[in-house]
Amino acid sequence: MQKKENYTILVVDDEETIIEFLIYNIEKEGYKVISALNGQDALDKALRFKPDLILLDLMMPVMDGIEACQLIRENESINKPIIAFLTSRSEDYSQVAGFNAGADDYITKPIRPRLLLSKIEALLRRLSYAKPSESNDDLGLEVNREKFLVIKNNQQIILPKKEFELLEFLMSKPGKVFNRDEILSRVWGNETIVGERTIDVHIRKLREKLGDEYIRTIKGVGYTFEKNN
Repeated sequence: MQKKENYTILVVDDEETIIEFLIYNIEKEGYKVISALNGQDALDKALRFKPDLILLDLMMPVMDGIEACQLIRENESINKPIIAFLTSRSEDYSQVAGFNAGADDYITKPIRPRLLLSKIEALLRRLSYAKPSESNDDLGLEVNREKFLVIKNNQQIILPKKEFELLEFLMSKPGKVFNRDEILSRVWGNETIVGERTIDVHIRKLREKLGDEYIRTIKGVGYTFEKNN
């Protein structure tokens, strides 16, 4: 993970007191911070500053967080930032819509400063596994994050977002065994409620598309990525 001052974080909320709280605590930690008061402003700032992480409120005037998230994800000139929604507990019903719009995670308001900073660090850590294009000739695969596709034997395989992120995470350290808790935390996020069965389903789908030779199950532990010749 690179130095904190090299990361740009966009915080978006229509309440100025929340914006001030976020800016104060995040800047104090050493990150660069920009802010927006509504979804349209967030889209404009994302286009201009290309943030690494966007903390995005759900309910805002002019344009809400869901629409802003969709437009940011659809705009190819914005370099695939991590997007986490800021949500009060009464807005939990919106989580499914948020993930469908392209959100990576949720942060529940109110949040304590130390927990906020810990969450931000965990989210930014995902970027170390998110290179735009990476190839491994030994493994016969090339991944392209910009298009969420994998190239195998000169054939393009388009993967859904979570399948791609799971594959990319496992490929980040070939041969390393990732346990289930680590996979859930890095790919789905600590605040996302999913069962271990979710990992198994996504692994099965990846094997159906890529073949059985890439992902090995370590019984009782987790999964590792290595081509089994």
